[in-house]
Amino acid sequence: MTHRPARTRPLTLLPMLALLLQAQAMPPSPADVYGPLFVAVQEARVFPDGKTFADAVPREKPDTIMAAYAREKPMDKAALTAFVRRHFSVRGEQQARPPLRDRIRELWPVLGRAPFAPVAGSSALGLDHGYVVPGDRFQEIYYWDSYFTMLGLKADGQAPLIEAMLADFVDLVERYGHIPNGTRTYYLSRSQPPFLALMMDLSDNHDPVLAKRRLAALIREHDYWMAGATCLDAGGACAHVVRMPDGSLLNRYWDARDTPRDESWREDRETAVKAAPRAAGVVQRDLRAAAESGWDFSSRWLADPMRLETIRTTDIVPVDLNSLLWVAETRIAARAIATGDTATANRFMDMAARRKAAIDRYLWVAGEKRYADWDRVTRRPTNSRTAASLFPLFAGHASAEQARAVTVTTRATLIGEGGLRTTGIRTGQQWDSPNGWAPLQWVAVEGLGRYGERALAKDIARRWIATVARTYAETGKLLEKYDVEERRPGGGGEYPTQDGFGWTNGVTAAMLERWPDLVPPNAAQ
Repeated sequence: MTHRPARTRPLTLLPMLALLLQAQAMPPSPADVYGPLFVAVQEARVFPDGKTFADAVPREKPDTIMAAYAREKPMDKAALTAFVRRHFSVRGEQQARPPLRDRIRELWPVLGRAPFAPVAGSSALGLDHGYVVPGDRFQEIYYWDSYFTMLGLKADGQAPLIEAMLADFVDLVERYGHIPNGTRTYYLSRSQPPFLALMMDLSDNHDPVLAKRRLAALIREHDYWMAGATCLDAGGACAHVVRMPDGSLLNRYWDARDTPRDESWREDRETAVKAAPRAAGVVQRDLRAAAESGWDFSSRWLADPMRLETIRTTDIVPVDLNSLLWVAETRIAARAIATGDTATANRFMDMAARRKAAIDRYLWVAGEKRYADWDRVTRRPTNSRTAASLFPLFAGHASAEQARAVTVTTRATLIGEGGLRTTGIRTGQQWDSPNGWAPLQWVAVEGLGRYGERALAKDIARRWIATVARTYAETGKLLEKYDVEERRPGGGGEYPTQDGFGWTNGVTAAMLERWPDLVPPNAAQ
C-alpha cells in the first residue's frame, strides 16, 4: 500500500491573526477592540465615511464602553449615533471652547508682535515697540484698526501695550509726517481715518515731556491732512483738501499715487480697464483713496452702486473724515491749553469752529434727518444712507436736535437683526449691506449713548454681541466682519473673510466690559 504524507491542516484566519499579533506585538485594530459595536456602527452607516469611526478616540476605557453597549443594546441608527457621541470623540465635532470673553484675552498674545528692524528688500516698516496686528492676512499694524483694538486692550488691563502702540504711531508721524494705512512701504502714500487723538485719550501716561511730544505729533499729522490748502486749483481741490462753495475748507480721502495698489495690483488694473475711457490713473487713485477711507469698497464711492469701475472717491467729501478731524482739532486745542500754548489753542479752536459750521451747512440734511457725504460734482449731498452718519454723534459736534433726528433715521433704516448695517444697499461690496463691522458698531453705540439714547445703544450692542457669540460658538473664530441680517460670517470684498480679529476682539471686549449682562448663553460653548 502506498502511504501518502499527512496533509497539513490549513490555519484559519483568526488563529493566523492571533499568531501574527503575538509574534509582532501589534496592537489590535478598532474592529478587534469593539467587535460587535464596530460592526453595528459601520453597517448602520452612522458616519458617511467609514474611516470616521475607525479614527474615533474613546472617552473611556474600551471595556467600560463595551459593557455599556451590552447593557444598553442600541439597535437603530439614532440610538447607535447617540451612543457613539457619548463614548467617543469624533473628528469634526465641535471641541470644547473657552468662554468668548476668555478667548479674547487668550488672543492678545497671539496677535501681539515684538519690535523689529526692517529687512533689506522687504516691504515691512520696522517698529521700535510692541504692537497688535488684526490677524490672518493682515500681519502688520493698521492705523484705524488699532484704535478699536486698543479699546479691548484697555478693557483687559493691557496698558503697557497701549503705550507701546502709541509710541509706534508717534514714531511713524515723526518719520513720515503721517501714520500710513499700515506698516508697509506700499502703504506710505496714504493714511487712514485719523484716530490718533482718540488713541491718546486711552493713555494713562501724563508725563509732561511725553505730552509735548504727542501734541507735536498731532499737529504734524493735522498738517498732513491740510497740506492741500496751499495748492488749491480752479477745481477747488488739492490733495486731501476741498474748497466748499462758500470758501470754507473740508477734507476728502486721497492718495499720493495713481498707480495700481501693490497689494491688489491685478485687481486694480482690471477695474481701470473696465472704466475706460476714464484715465487709468484717475480710477486707480480713487481705488487707493477708498482704501484710505477704510471702506474698501462701498457704494458710498460709486456713481453706479453695482459697478466698482464707477468709483469716484476723490469727488466725495465724507462726513466721517471731517468729524474725526474736528476731534483732532479740539483735542489739539485742549492739549495746547494744558501746556500753556494759548496761541496754538486759539488757532485750532478757530479751525474746529469753522469746520463744524461747514459740516452743518453742507453735510447735514435736515429734511431727511441724516448726515451725508457731499458730492463735489453735483454740488449736493449724496443719497447714500450709511453708518457714517453717526460719526458726528461719536465726535460730539452734533446738536441735540440733530442727534435726535439721526437716532430716528438709524432706527428706521440701519438696524439689522444682528447689529448695525453699514449701508442700506446690497452691492456685493464688503462695506455695504448685509455686512456689519465692529468699528461702526462702536461708533454708533458711543455716539448714541453720548446723546442720551442709551436704550438704542445697548440694543445695537446686544444684537452685535449675539452675532459674534453665535459665530464663535459655531466656528471657534472671531471674524473681521459679519452678516448682520443672517447672523453669520460676512462676505464680499477682494479677499476671504479674515479670522483673528483685532478690532472685533477689541470692540466685543469693550462692550462686554460695559454690559456684562449681554453675554448670551452660547458664548461659553
